Amino acid sequence: MLGPVILAASRSDRMRRLISAAPVTKQVVDRFIPGETVADIGPIIEDLTAKGLELTMDVVGEDITTPEQATAARDAYLALIDHLKGLELGERVEMSIKLSMFGQALDGGHELALANVRPVVEAAAAIGTTVTLDAEDHTTLDSMFAIHEELRKDFPQTGCVIQSYLFRTEADARRLAGSGSRVRLVKGAYKEPAEVAYQQKHEIDKAYVRILRILMEGEGYPMIGSHDPRLIAIAQELAHKAGRKLDEYEFQMLYGIRGEEHLRLAAEGHRMRVYTAYGTDWYGYFMRRLAEKPANLRFFLRSMVSKG
Repeated sequence: MLGPVILAASRSDRMRRLISAAPVTKQVVDRFIPGETVADIGPIIEDLTAKGLELTMDVVGEDITTPEQATAARDAYLALIDHLKGLELGERVEMSIKLSMFGQALDGGHELALANVRPVVEAAAAIGTTVTLDAEDHTTLDSMFAIHEELRKDFPQTGCVIQSYLFRTEADARRLAGSGSRVRLVKGAYKEPAEVAYQQKHEIDKAYVRILRILMEGEGYPMIGSHDPRLIAIAQELAHKAGRKLDEYEFQMLYGIRGEEHLRLAAEGHRMRVYTAYGTDWYGYFMRRLAEKPANLRFFLRSMVSKG
């Protein structure tokens, strides 16, 4: 399986240098990360929302080693919110945040991440939108869920992400599926040990359906993070059986993957949100996109061959 190999490479400085130096890399990265600055991303936001799509914005960057870098990450999100304020799009454009960017892995990281993320959540609420806390590797999740619970005391619309490949997630889903919650379900994109996570695709998919049923039958707002046509069809069936209206759940997919499907779902009346990342520290994000789906890796390799 190439996925674990690619995920290991995502943490290799040598591979980072090699891939970053490849002439074709920027062309391929642009498929998934359409800009480096707020100015770059503005036209993308306006174009996608004009097509009936919604967005969640991610400022890429995870290798935070100092409190100053964590503060800079906070400020990058505040700059994004300041730009969104002028567009007056409200909840049609929300934000996704990895707490590792906000200092979670540093000494005193839990408190530091909470202190950094709170002003971003406050500023998002002030312009009528919200924030979703992304899930990272399993060692970070108890801290993420605790921060999520703390933020929801003042900002109940704050969302979080759960991953179907982890054994713990069915219990997490039951706990999180209460009234007013917003929960994005994804398969998971980190290399996790067999002690905590399913390793086979069919096991991960079956867990995804079980967890999605819990969310659909709960009182919260499910966000289906998948590009898999079969899982999308199952989600629609589960929503119908649960008596949910089209505005009581949403689909989420990555920018650059299955764009025609984004438009098809939106045209059918579904809420369709595009996960759109931007920034200069793109390497880790890009490598996980390659690891998640063989077609992404084939696209990258074909591009290297054709441009080499």
